[in-house]
Amino acid sequence: MTPIQRFKNLLRIDKKDIYQIILYSVLAGIISLSLPLGIQSIINFLQAGKVSTSWVVLVIIVVAGVATVGIFRIMQYRITENLQQKIFVRSSFEFAYRFPKIRFSKLYNYSPPELANRFFDTLTVQKGASKLLLDISGAALQILFGILLLSLYHTFFIFFGVFLIFLLYLIFKLNFTPGLNTSLKESNYKYKVAHWLQEIARNHLSFKNDKLFQYSLHKNDRLVNSYLDSRESHFSILRRQFIQLTGFKVLITAGLLIIGGLLVLSQQMNIGQFVAAEIIILSIITAVEKLFGGIELFYDVLTSLEKMGKVVDMELESENGSNGYSLEGQDLCIETEQLSYNFPDREKPILKNISLTINQGDSILIDGANGAGKTTLIRLLSRVIEPTGGTVFINNTNYKKFAIDDYRSKIGTITINDNVFEGTLFENITCKNPNIHIDQVNEVIEAVKLEGYIRSLPDGLDTAVHSEGKQLNSSVVQKILLARCIISEPKILFLEEPLEKIDDGSAKEIIDYLSDHDKKWTLVVISRNQYWKEKCNKRFLLEEGELKK
Repeated sequence: MTPIQRFKNLLRIDKKDIYQIILYSVLAGIISLSLPLGIQSIINFLQAGKVSTSWVVLVIIVVAGVATVGIFRIMQYRITENLQQKIFVRSSFEFAYRFPKIRFSKLYNYSPPELANRFFDTLTVQKGASKLLLDISGAALQILFGILLLSLYHTFFIFFGVFLIFLLYLIFKLNFTPGLNTSLKESNYKYKVAHWLQEIARNHLSFKNDKLFQYSLHKNDRLVNSYLDSRESHFSILRRQFIQLTGFKVLITAGLLIIGGLLVLSQQMNIGQFVAAEIIILSIITAVEKLFGGIELFYDVLTSLEKMGKVVDMELESENGSNGYSLEGQDLCIETEQLSYNFPDREKPILKNISLTINQGDSILIDGANGAGKTTLIRLLSRVIEPTGGTVFINNTNYKKFAIDDYRSKIGTITINDNVFEGTLFENITCKNPNIHIDQVNEVIEAVKLEGYIRSLPDGLDTAVHSEGKQLNSSVVQKILLARCIISEPKILFLEEPLEKIDDGSAKEIIDYLSDHDKKWTLVVISRNQYWKEKCNKRFLLEEGELKK
């Protein structure tokens, strides 16, 4: 999708509001351009040398016209404010909805937090789109109506107006593509600089080392220089546009003054018409300045839409599912047949020919050396990623028959990348699920050995948690994640190294709780803790991506 198509789609969503803005611009333009006619008539009356009722009426009409134009502008500002708010809301929900649902393979080569920075382009689109709608539409109509009004004074102005419009189009045509391309390039380096600063902030303790510190500055210097080169290239296009604009203004001013003067001298225009024509000329020049001033903003808006499109265009997971296929009230039996998976940047599959069965109530340890494919297997089974070969069956039915949201609502998952989010402890455990009662919360925090820690906090479960749990130790974070995972009593737990940072005594008690036969859930675990071997009734051993019997 091209940047122009994205801009058209943006306008199409709120076309009713935009039609209103244009309508008010048309009305304001007509009234504004009727003012020179009123002034022309007033001058003619003044030349008569006496005050008349008609003169007073015309003055009142002109003043009323100015006030009416102001009212139309106020109404336009109200509409554009609504548009800005709607753009922000839609963009925020678009990002919030898409990130959890983007297909894993499409995010594989990207840093999700870096992609999330694209949201800040929403602010440019907000301000830019509304300003373009107000100023550019008004300026374009002012130029058009001004030329039409001038044509009423003499037919020669018609040919002059057509020539001016052609020149405007030519200037825009010559500069648009290079201007947009340099703007996109500049934006690319802007995000590279922002991402590198994000990397420095994320690893700020490592960069305290002097050698790493110097490296961080050198890399930042290289990226900033590339940004400045791109910015300078974009500025050269803008400078060329303004040089052309200056020439255009000189041409308009000289041409219309000479034509108007000659028409007055040949008595084809009177003084009142000449003054009115000069007012129209000044309004056209002002409109042209607005028009070209808005082109830079137009580049920024198109570039921002393209940057946001980096996220919006990413392919989402397939919902799958067919009518009548539901997992509600059923036990879950999972079977895989010749399952395989290949990462996008690898030639050899990380998993191949995996055939296994997981029955409801099983406790399974997935074992193997680092790089054997354990994490990939558990993510395939939990449908975090989709297989590149083979088939998965749920209750003897192809897994694609079941909606992915339905399946995920029945399982609990902890990955090694999971962390707490900004909010309270209560929110991190329950995600504000209204169906979860406080008694359930208390039972779970006792089971995962969080009770003592929470009692030590003055605000208890209402204690604020910072992003990534900066004020928490790693064992508390793992307990919170485990509590969140089991609070809704899922049918299957897929756990990647869930207790590795918890002391052995607490870990054993938690393992006993999770593997208790009274619990109806199925356990599928990756862990180096040897106690799991005693508590699990099955063990899947992986070697170089293959399942060993």
